[in-house]
Amino acid sequence: MTNTLKIAIRNLTRYKRRTLLTSLLITVGVLMVILFSGLSGSFKAMMIGQITDSTLGQIQIHRRGYVSAIDTFPLNLNLNHKGYGKIEDILKNHPAVSAYAPRIKIGAMLSNYIETTNIRLNAVDPEKEVKACPAVGDRIVLSEKKGVFVEPGEVIIPEKLANGMNIKEGDTVVVVAHNKEGSVNGFNFTVAGIIEDVLGPQGKEGYMHIEDARALLRMEEPEVTEVAVRVKNFNDLDAVYANLQSTLSEQKDSKGKPVYEIHTWEKLSPFANVANMIDLITLSMKVIMIAIVLISILNVMMMSVYERIREIGTMSAIGTAPGKIMGLFIAEGFFLGLISAVAGNAIGLAAIRLLNIYQIRFSFGRMENLLLSPTVSSTELLWLSATVLLVSVFASLQPAYKASKMEPVDALGHV
Repeated sequence: MTNTLKIAIRNLTRYKRRTLLTSLLITVGVLMVILFSGLSGSFKAMMIGQITDSTLGQIQIHRRGYVSAIDTFPLNLNLNHKGYGKIEDILKNHPAVSAYAPRIKIGAMLSNYIETTNIRLNAVDPEKEVKACPAVGDRIVLSEKKGVFVEPGEVIIPEKLANGMNIKEGDTVVVVAHNKEGSVNGFNFTVAGIIEDVLGPQGKEGYMHIEDARALLRMEEPEVTEVAVRVKNFNDLDAVYANLQSTLSEQKDSKGKPVYEIHTWEKLSPFANVANMIDLITLSMKVIMIAIVLISILNVMMMSVYERIREIGTMSAIGTAPGKIMGLFIAEGFFLGLISAVAGNAIGLAAIRLLNIYQIRFSFGRMENLLLSPTVSSTELLWLSATVLLVSVFASLQPAYKASKMEPVDALGHV
């Protein structure tokens, strides 16, 4: 076995230029996959973080049927005080949940005494909201820093609406809304800030204090439209979601159907499609890399067999077993893949390091100087290296098999 490996390495060095060019091509393929995976993964994580941390939350819990009718803000599908209490008890005692925040969703009318338009409002408990969505404050323009971003008697309105109606901080506006019985109520509010839009309809909502919403809607007892949940480790999101779904499904109504429904951010945000597209493009890059390795190794090994037919005949004539001849060519392909994978990983990690040193920054809405921090996990590198090696061996099989089946007489007589 040792002799086979030594001969394989020696044979690769016999054709230095061809070996170098082939190895360089594979190395570039590995490098591009590492760079693209690192950059796209960082961009995806950054965007998911901005969406979940500034508006949606990572998980949302509603009364069953609410999400399918979410565009109409059905107040009759709010969670009552007792229902919210059950959810709160579950979340408080869940070891993987770091924070949760109750919200009331309102479809209302906003007037600046000159014009009137419709507005979507998120009524929140600001102290709990910033724990469930820690970046929500980054989207809000305030004239001065406050302990909480919205207080009773204040409203924060979307940027486009403010621009269209020429509303500024400190202005007084009227918010009018229907409660679930159909009666109308309206209050005066002070515009405390302007909030920028982000992707999706949830990113175009204003904010008000949850107690103001309950007063505006004349709630006899506290109700909640949804509960936003934040987990301690985002990588555990699916597991936490499954666990909460199982726990909440135990709560049944009089018809034996689940009372609550639970969704992750992926089911609620259109950006999930963009994230899936990023994953698809990354997979395509990996497939292209595999094709490069396959074609390169196959071409090199076929040329190697063709150029060494008489040598193969001599080996067969002196009694070398077909299995050893086949193993020799497979070993050459393996070493070619190994050298390329190691070189590609080393250069790729160095490139990732340089990108982090020079810091790639970009803007997303009003959030400027967002930093891309490309990283590649050891699992990703191992998977990539293993793929290169497996494809290298696979590409060597056909030429190696052809070499092992040559008849000595025909091979020695080859010109």
